[in-house]
Amino acid sequence: MSKRDLCHDIRSYLVLKRKIDSRELQPKAFYEDHQPCPSQKSSSFYAGGDDGDLQEGVAWPNPPFSDNGDGTVTDNLTGLIRLQDANCFGQRTWPDGLSACNSLAAESCGLNDGSVAGDWRLPNVRELNSLIHYGFSEPALPDTAGTAQWTAGNPFFKVLSEWYWSSTTVVISTDLAWLVRFKTGIVSWGNKGNDELAYVWCVRGGQ
Repeated sequence: MSKRDLCHDIRSYLVLKRKIDSRELQPKAFYEDHQPCPSQKSSSFYAGGDDGDLQEGVAWPNPPFSDNGDGTVTDNLTGLIRLQDANCFGQRTWPDGLSACNSLAAESCGLNDGSVAGDWRLPNVRELNSLIHYGFSEPALPDTAGTAQWTAGNPFFKVLSEWYWSSTTVVISTDLAWLVRFKTGIVSWGNKGNDELAYVWCVRGGQ
């Protein structure tokens, strides 16, 4: 873990602890939706009963992704349409990330799909985390066929092993939002204010 990541985690933990200890906030249930939990069929086996042994969860579709040839990729697990360019906007604050996705339309970010402003959005934390394949790292993402690790253009471009914003607020501290790091698949939180930057990867549709 880098010094920056360690400082981020310590700072976020202290914010949450202060608010809980002072009774400003009471713990609530984690955000829930209906995104499927994919099986990790390529995970290594280390002990009986571990993930690599049992391989539970919804089976990855074959293939997990379909390149639509218009700057978008269909996620066959969730039904989402994902932006093929995973780093069109660079690092943004959380409010800027929401705005960037909501304003996205065809002729931007390599899109030729006929989409208009308002079609796209920042994914929620489960939609974002459903991309993660824990059999890989740096990034923890499979390729189009789901048989190997992601490489450039297969099917996405410019995927970074960095933190990406979700649209989901941390319910016990509403000045924070959930993040997913594509280096390992870790989920953490970041401040919605102007001092916290992360990458943005937009979606539309879903089921």
